[in-house]
Amino acid sequence: MARHIAYGIIGCGMMGQEHLRNIALLPDTSVAAIYEPDADMARISKEFAPTAQLVDSIDALLAVENLDCLVIVSPNHCHMDQLELLAQKRPLPVLVEKPLFTDPNDITRLTTFQENYPAPVWVAMEYRYMPPVAALLDEVEAATGGISMLTIREHRFPFLQKVGDWNRFNRYSGGTFVEKCCHFFDLMRLTLKSEPLRVMASGAADINHQDETYDGETPDIIDNGYVIVDFANGARAMLELCMFAEGARYQEEIAAVGPKGKIEALVPGPGRFWPEHLGDAPIPQLIVSPRAPKGPELREIPVDPALLAAGDHNGSTFYQHQGFAEVVRGERTQPDVTLNDGKIAVQMGMAAQRSIAEKRVVEMSEFV
Repeated sequence: MARHIAYGIIGCGMMGQEHLRNIALLPDTSVAAIYEPDADMARISKEFAPTAQLVDSIDALLAVENLDCLVIVSPNHCHMDQLELLAQKRPLPVLVEKPLFTDPNDITRLTTFQENYPAPVWVAMEYRYMPPVAALLDEVEAATGGISMLTIREHRFPFLQKVGDWNRFNRYSGGTFVEKCCHFFDLMRLTLKSEPLRVMASGAADINHQDETYDGETPDIIDNGYVIVDFANGARAMLELCMFAEGARYQEEIAAVGPKGKIEALVPGPGRFWPEHLGDAPIPQLIVSPRAPKGPELREIPVDPALLAAGDHNGSTFYQHQGFAEVVRGERTQPDVTLNDGKIAVQMGMAAQRSIAEKRVVEMSEFV
């Protein structure tokens, strides 16, 4: 029997509750304590972790004796402060939601943390574990013969409302290409097995949130754009983001092309947003299109309904937690997504934000 793991959770808003639902599906795990300052979110979190103790501070959370690990699911701009507090008070294994940080000035702080933190840190990049994306990663080399071009398209719904409306402003979220798209920059590096050299981006706030005000301030987050990234191995990648396209059948479309052919993963959005009058939600697909002999092969990649019901990320949060639990138990020595992975994904997002603001190509060396 596997060793039981007791979790402490920092933040139980929408994404925090998804983590709770997925931890509940894992064997030999429980949530021992939750810190969530919003009373409504704390009350809802108890529905998914009824035996958890609610505490009123992170210090109180860290004082709970039987904790084996922590999950940070607080607003983006809180992550770095909270990681440093853990390092000072109680350095347990931690799964921290993306993005790792939101300010370029935090890079030095992160380096110090990385050099001194004695326990494993896993950065939450759920998109790696979506079954159709995982299938693409398994087969991409054979299908393409080596990737020359990688395209990621996300056509989705606008940012949802969060407690305190922090995701409406760049200073709290890091900007859309940091907050939302570090997932995709992480996938670019993982798929291409290479490091980014330069970033060129174009984007704007054209449609969403323009009629909203918070303390007299209009949101400044981008809602659409293109990002092109040159990689050290000669491959190039492009991200196309539109956050006012929730009527699309698929939310993410990933295509890799090389001398032998093309492979695509098509990923639907959250099932709870699919219109009931259209029947069942779309099933994820993998399409392999060789150049010779021609003839695309389409494969459906269904996701366990219990995992679909547990969150908005096509079962990936569960698979991520499976891996993290193995790290906590000592069955694996290395997280799949390291602090370095999380750092570079944020830096790529920051380069995109800077490219848009300054209307120029941004070298990744600017962030070293």
